[in-house]
Amino acid sequence: MRLEGVLFFPVTPFRADGTLDEDALRVHVERGVSAGAGGVFAACGTGEFNALGLDEYEQVVRISVEATAGRVPVFSGAGGALPFARACAETAERAGADGLLLLPPYLVTAPPTGLVRYFTEVAGATGLSSIVYQRGNARFTPEAAAALAALPNVIGFKDGLGDLDLLQRIILAVRESTDREFTFFNGLPTAEMTVQAYRGIGVQLYSSAVFCFVPEVALAFHKAVTAGDDDLARRLLAGFYRPLVELRDLVPGYAVALIKAGVTLRGLDAGVVRPPLLDAAPEHVERLRQIMDRGLEIVGC
Repeated sequence: MRLEGVLFFPVTPFRADGTLDEDALRVHVERGVSAGAGGVFAACGTGEFNALGLDEYEQVVRISVEATAGRVPVFSGAGGALPFARACAETAERAGADGLLLLPPYLVTAPPTGLVRYFTEVAGATGLSSIVYQRGNARFTPEAAAALAALPNVIGFKDGLGDLDLLQRIILAVRESTDREFTFFNGLPTAEMTVQAYRGIGVQLYSSAVFCFVPEVALAFHKAVTAGDDDLARRLLAGFYRPLVELRDLVPGYAVALIKAGVTLRGLDAGVVRPPLLDAAPEHVERLRQIMDRGLEIVGC
């Protein structure tokens, strides 16, 4: 169950008519694991969890588990309205997942004690290991994070806020409250841009959407930052990641749409995104292709 290396958050391919493309998903996950992913996180943010029905969700998780074939752990998303989140947790366990990424509740803003109750109920729906995702309307105090870390099947905390002062206090509170193994993750969009800052407070793991479409670049960057190759890391940040982030920020939802476009550019049709997201505009897909070419050039591919 140990997670290490580059964490793979696959897209969920859809056909032109909007239905789930099971074959493309299977190939996508298999290729990612074979490329060297340290873990698979299916039906999460990059996988358009928000747009899946429960039956589709089960298909995505089951196919991801089958394609991974036990080589690395498979986690899947669970969130939204409490009954749906609990149903996702139960479905993921039935489909063979190793764990859950607990996503924020639907829309409402709640006090930290309410969030603890919500995540406790979702995590308690199964015996699966769970990672809590701090993002959007799920913002924790150090005390609330420590309370969740006390739950026996909560094994990690993924940060998507980018407030390093708060995260440092959360880390200290959790470390002081338990002596069992507990893992922290950098979960910001295009996390590579902040990897070095997070490593400064002891957070080594991060999610990589880039791994979906240029695993060569994602793996080279990971090797550079872990081996202390500051020159290669800087060249990738300046030549690939920064222009990618600037393109991503042009349109809300491009954190998913551009990833799908990148997967398609690499030869596997990932299809369309579902509303309310929009597919990447042709001129932006062309810019993405150029950015990808530059990244592959930097790493010698």
